[in-house]
Amino acid sequence: MTAFGIALPVFGLVGLGFLAGWARVMGPHAVRELNSFVVWLALPALLFDVMANAHLTQIWQPGFFACFTASALICFGLMLAAGLRRGEPLADAVIDALSAGYANVGYMGFPITLAVLGQDAAILTTIAALTTVCIVFALAIVLLEASRQDQRSIFGQVSGLFRTLVRNPLLVAPALGALFAATQLGIPAPAEVFLKMLGQAASPCALVCLGLFLANKAPAESVPLGHSITLTACKLVLQPAIAAGLAWLVFDLPSPQAQAAILLAALPTGTGPFMLAELYGRAGAAAARVVVLSTLGSIVTLSGLIAIMR
Repeated sequence: MTAFGIALPVFGLVGLGFLAGWARVMGPHAVRELNSFVVWLALPALLFDVMANAHLTQIWQPGFFACFTASALICFGLMLAAGLRRGEPLADAVIDALSAGYANVGYMGFPITLAVLGQDAAILTTIAALTTVCIVFALAIVLLEASRQDQRSIFGQVSGLFRTLVRNPLLVAPALGALFAATQLGIPAPAEVFLKMLGQAASPCALVCLGLFLANKAPAESVPLGHSITLTACKLVLQPAIAAGLAWLVFDLPSPQAQAAILLAALPTGTGPFMLAELYGRAGAAAARVVVLSTLGSIVTLSGLIAIMR
């Protein structure tokens, strides 16, 4: 019931977007416009706020960081290699890889870990959220930008990639937040309220956007169901299994850290892959389906993990 209760609002927001698209309350152009709001305004505000309020002394947990990060990057790398081997364009393979390694830590991670492991898990969940955004998500953006560089010379490719990266709000915002945190200056109260108000809109708007996409575009971009199931299984089964092996056999983590790493690795796919698919003009049907399937499947897998841990 813990997993179901936390996942239910996710389905509610996706369903609301689907109904709005089906009833033509919001048209097909709303997908791109709402996604642009999330990518250019709400999510950068959230990323800046998270990084600006992060304290290195609290988040310095190298064993946990290495365990969770490695589990996500291994799944990312495996699916990226599989996609390239099938002959997919680099951009499409990156979206698939991100779907297999991008955990929905921000929306589902905190309520689940706090409910199961207690308040002490808050710092570990924060580390996982920073890792997911600043390493896994950022790596996908770098590869997507690299796939768009068509200059012939190496210098032209590198310079073009650098120019696009420094203009990307999803990379610039957390970098500026980290620089601000290094100054040890507190964010003024009105600015903090502004960032919180704007940043808290990112997740619900992204989920409504996903529902709109499913109502308006998904039938025209049909993808094999087996492909989506493979990505879902990688996210819900393979990633937590890798995290468990690393936690117990490689890093020998204390039990609370090991449980948190496994539980966070078992979270369903967040909306990040779908947002990037829309932003970069790639087919988003597979990413959208993985978000829905993994969230639905996580009710079973997370419930099993929670029962074992308790």
